Amino acid sequence: MSPTVIALIVIVVLVAILAKKTLVVIPQSETKIIERLGKYHATLEPGINIIIPFIDAAKSMVTMSHGRYVYSNSIDLREQVYDFPKQNVITKDNIQMEINALLYFQIFDPFKAMYEINNLPAAIEKLTQTTLRNIIGEMELDQTLTSRDTVNTKLRAVLDEATDKWGVKVTRVELQDIMPPQSVLMAMEKQMQAERNKRAVILTSEGEKQSQILKSEGEKAATINKAEALKQKTILEAEGVAQARIRKAEAEAVAIQRITEAVGDSSNPANYLLAQKYIQMMQDLATGQDAKTVYLPYEATNLLGSLGGIKDLFNNK
Repeated sequence: MSPTVIALIVIVVLVAILAKKTLVVIPQSETKIIERLGKYHATLEPGINIIIPFIDAAKSMVTMSHGRYVYSNSIDLREQVYDFPKQNVITKDNIQMEINALLYFQIFDPFKAMYEINNLPAAIEKLTQTTLRNIIGEMELDQTLTSRDTVNTKLRAVLDEATDKWGVKVTRVELQDIMPPQSVLMAMEKQMQAERNKRAVILTSEGEKQSQILKSEGEKAATINKAEALKQKTILEAEGVAQARIRKAEAEAVAIQRITEAVGDSSNPANYLLAQKYIQMMQDLATGQDAKTVYLPYEATNLLGSLGGIKDLFNNK
């Protein structure tokens, strides 16, 4: 190979290397910080950018990749998520538990993210841990377990304010797991079981109470209905007896009137009626169980007088 060809190949290689160093392709949603001779020069936009080789260089920053801190000269402008390891926190009522936080953030100012903080992921992680400890330390265990939204809101507000000078926007904070100690979990389970038993006893007693109330109301209604029926029956029987007596009296009045018409006004019809009643009574005595022996009362002479009066009555007629 001739020296000319070798020189041409070297020139081509140098041009290719120079072109690669000069032309920088930035993917969408990413950027790079360019320093010229160690001083900030520019923030590259997505697309093709031209820099001066060996004079301009992309500055590297610490990022999180697969749970490890790595250096990279590309800055991702998309929303990122950090899954921090579990940490121990102590509540206001001195209960120690483990909490696993999930943090969503986005870099909106690459210059601040590069120059305002040395290790951005570590700073966000430590800030999240200390802030979470402070928030949980102001709450009791029951509040912590039932107020995740409140904890998330407070934590996001504090982190967003603190990371603003780093060019970072904290968009969301989530508490994945809240794990109290095993002894506390057992106590909570017993408490829940006792609460369920309490509710069951209350519901059972309420059901029995309602059953007794309904039963007593039914018995009351039945008693009222029976009393009302007995009342109506007594009233109807009394009205029947009264009507019978009235009809009987009316019949007797008609009989007296007929007798009066038959015997005339000069005779007393009462003697006839008394004699008739007396005769009926004597017949009842004669046909009774002790009919073999009949005792005539002392007033039997009055019966004979009544019979004589009847005789005189018809003789006058």
